[in-house]
Amino acid sequence: MSRLRRMMPGRAGAFWIALFGITWLLSRYSWDLYKVFDARWIIKYPAAYQLPVESRISAFMQWLVEEAHFGLFSFRDLTRFIASVIELPYDFARNMLIDGFSAGLGNQAVDIGPSLSWIAIVVMVTALGHYVRDWKLAALVGGCFAYLAVFGQWDSAMVTLASVLIAVPIGSVGGLLLGVLAFRVPAFEAVIRPVLDLMQTVPVFAYLVPILFLFGFGPVAALVATIIYAMPPMVRVTIIALKGVPGEIRDVGVMVGCTRRQLMWKVLIPTAMPTLMVGVNQVIMLTLNMVIIASMIGAGGLGFDVLSALRRLDIGGGIEAGVAIVVMAIALDRLSQAFATRVAEDRTVDPDLNIVQRHPWSATVLIVTVVTFLMSTRLPGVQSFPEAATISTGTFWSDLMGYINVHFFDAFEAVKTAFLNYLLLPIKRFFTGIPWAWGIVLVTLIGWRVGGIGLAVLGGVLTALIVAVGLWDKAMITVYLCGTAVLVATVIGVPMGILAGQNDTANRVIGSLIDTLQTLPSFVYLIPVVMLFRVGDFSAMIAVVLYAMAPAVRYAAHGIRSVDPQLIEAGMVSGCTPRQLLWRIRLPMAFPELLLGLNQTIMLALSMLVITALVGTRDLGQEVYIALTKANSGQGIVAGLAVAFIAIIADRILTAATRNARRNMGLEA
Repeated sequence: MSRLRRMMPGRAGAFWIALFGITWLLSRYSWDLYKVFDARWIIKYPAAYQLPVESRISAFMQWLVEEAHFGLFSFRDLTRFIASVIELPYDFARNMLIDGFSAGLGNQAVDIGPSLSWIAIVVMVTALGHYVRDWKLAALVGGCFAYLAVFGQWDSAMVTLASVLIAVPIGSVGGLLLGVLAFRVPAFEAVIRPVLDLMQTVPVFAYLVPILFLFGFGPVAALVATIIYAMPPMVRVTIIALKGVPGEIRDVGVMVGCTRRQLMWKVLIPTAMPTLMVGVNQVIMLTLNMVIIASMIGAGGLGFDVLSALRRLDIGGGIEAGVAIVVMAIALDRLSQAFATRVAEDRTVDPDLNIVQRHPWSATVLIVTVVTFLMSTRLPGVQSFPEAATISTGTFWSDLMGYINVHFFDAFEAVKTAFLNYLLLPIKRFFTGIPWAWGIVLVTLIGWRVGGIGLAVLGGVLTALIVAVGLWDKAMITVYLCGTAVLVATVIGVPMGILAGQNDTANRVIGSLIDTLQTLPSFVYLIPVVMLFRVGDFSAMIAVVLYAMAPAVRYAAHGIRSVDPQLIEAGMVSGCTPRQLLWRIRLPMAFPELLLGLNQTIMLALSMLVITALVGTRDLGQEVYIALTKANSGQGIVAGLAVAFIAIIADRILTAATRNARRNMGLEA
């Protein structure tokens, strides 16, 4: 019984009650204090004392592009070299998939040969699916790519696929090399970890501003942004995978005389390959998630179609392009997962068989490619899917949204009004009323109470920096929107996770739903939300909840399933009902996992909030978006770092709270 009592997360003590009470009073009466003392600084940090970080960053970027030299070459030469290294394979991939090959420029260009036909590409991906797993995966992947052709999304999809084919190898190999270096050199790991934290917490739009400034507008700049965004998970997975290789395997490699290089590339890397492929899967999914955002600086493809449809409020076109991205994401996700779990077959090939019999799929792909190439000059429908045969669902989606708006407008408006009046606006008034000075003290006290003096200093300094650059008001709106969305996502997601953790059928259904939500690119959520609720904070909250709910569900389900069966049995022997087992044993034991899920939900919510600037929010995300439209690198970087600071503070506090919870339960020393 003593252990069960320790497992219960105790009620808020006097410290937390007093802290909340003081914060509420200051938030409620801050404007009254301002009027009584005629002191504007209570509400707004004095402009005279703001740090001129934005202007200095902009000046530095200007100097870097126009004047910086490194001996024999300038910084502009360096960026041009990087651009050319990326542009050559990208152009080849586009030519192979959609544009075709030509020689010469402009009117003097001469066609050399067409691109691969849509039939050849569908056969290729089908063969790949069968090679890595079975006919089911082959049918799924082939069907996904056939869908892109039949529903008129082929050209844009191939432009997007060309970006994926370049960004994923560069991001995966680059992340692998950095991870290997961090594994070998602990000092480098210590340096790169905070860099990875920043890369994964700085909003995506913030990447685009300096990259646009350095590389200009176009697909190369979009690819650079995509690679930077998608690489960090591969670095982390590589470090974890290499550290997870059993010591016995490493010892065997040393005993047989492997050099340090041979030990790494012939023993450790092959052993860790299944885990490394999980990192590749993450790179693929993040790359696809980036394609819409990167279209803002010239990526093209399906991302541009979604973005332009969103700008035109073209419901049907936006949903069509969004569904096409989802279909491609499903195909590539399943392929990469199959590669991660694939076990190499030890098949003995009969030497008497000819090369076609030994490699049937390779031969089939080659034959189909050659035949369709020869037929394409006479039968255009072989090269490109006939436009007259394409199916469009745009009208259906537009009519569906129109029907919903006409018949359910009052219901949606009532729900929206209720949320605004009873949830969003009260929370907004609370956070935006907190004086900046008390905000610094508040974060410092929370950090000290949860994690000690080190976390207190970190939280206080990062909060003070947000204040010192003049972004406190925007930061509080960001915290309000993120906090509200996380609250709603947790209220919905945790019960779903508990149900999934206790029921296998529910786990399969909910798991499929969450897989779908995680596969959808972030921009896709905005289209139906804007059509149903128009722009504003409520629409932003709904989009963020849908995007960020998955971790709350998954961690809750994992925590419930991970409870020690002996504790459950002890509770049943003690006469606990199923409800008592849940509230007194399962949930307390799963509390650390719930905190981890809350942490990840906050991270996803912050990343999505920057994107919701397109639907009318007035937070730090809007600052980043405005900086992007003006190509103001200083403003974009400062606002992006402010979001990153909020994410780091939340992450460190919740990580420390999780550690404390596990320690109180006796699960951690």
